[in-house]
Amino acid sequence: MQRTYMARAIALSIENATTGNGGPFGCVIVRNGKIIAEGANQVTTTNDPTAHAEIVAIREACHQLAAFQLEGCEIYSSCEPCPMCLGAIYWARPAKLYFASTAEDAARAGFDDRFIYEQLEVDYRNRTIPAIQLMREEAREAFRLWQQNPGRVDY
Repeated sequence: MQRTYMARAIALSIENATTGNGGPFGCVIVRNGKIIAEGANQVTTTNDPTAHAEIVAIREACHQLAAFQLEGCEIYSSCEPCPMCLGAIYWARPAKLYFASTAEDAARAGFDDRFIYEQLEVDYRNRTIPAIQLMREEAREAFRLWQQNPGRVDY
């Protein structure tokens, strides 16, 4: 069945590549042997830089499950996830991630995320996009209140 799910993710990526609905990426999320969500890249059609196939699929799967984590789910992505999608996948906590193309394959097609990985290693004060910290002490109040909130939902 794994090949069937991956074939569907790849079909979504091919459809997107040929229709121009977005970038050449597709994703399928499966739980208990059933596809619960699909996603294809929608960055250019929605003008949303976060609308990668994995993000679209994760949002739909969480909606379908009425949960913010994907326990017991498997993610099938047509390509090795970018840093943003990988972060979202870890936050969603699925059981497994399968991918087809590699980050190097994507880079050769014009989707090179290497600079993002490099920027993550640079101190925030020296990154390409200037990052200026403001009002740290005031902002830490939210964390203090969160820790004291007995009704909080940890994630």
